[in-house]
Amino acid sequence: MASGRLLLAIAAVICCTFYVVGQNQPVSEICLGCICEAVSNCNSSARCSGDVCGLFKITWAYWADAGKPILNGDDVTRDGAYSECAIDPFCAASTVQAYMQKFGKDCNGDGVVNCFDFAKIHRLGGYGCEGNLDYNYQNRFMECLRQVQQLTGSTP
Repeated sequence: MASGRLLLAIAAVICCTFYVVGQNQPVSEICLGCICEAVSNCNSSARCSGDVCGLFKITWAYWADAGKPILNGDDVTRDGAYSECAIDPFCAASTVQAYMQKFGKDCNGDGVVNCFDFAKIHRLGGYGCEGNLDYNYQNRFMECLRQVQQLTGSTP
């Protein structure tokens, strides 16, 4: 049952990614889905709690570093532009892609920039990704990748 829920969550993120940002982005759809799963169980109804918002738990600083993406027709200077973008799955996916475009790098020293690096950047920030991930986030992320690989035969 968990595998079915996982695939549904990843499918939702994939739809958001293709719809909003197209195919020329640094983070694969599967990777974006597993980051989402690790952060919030891809809870698409997630609102703001404390200083984080949405299914990717985006902070204001993360949003600002990503270039302050906004919903169509919104004004970046309007109060609420950040939170409304962060709780919208399409705008949130666009925010994560823009953040990774800016900060993407090899965080674990293996010579490639890949999904593992993006997961670290998302959790630890663009300047701290060489650090260690917390146990729960890392386990949820790795379990998601394992299930995707088991179900599809591919890795992100």
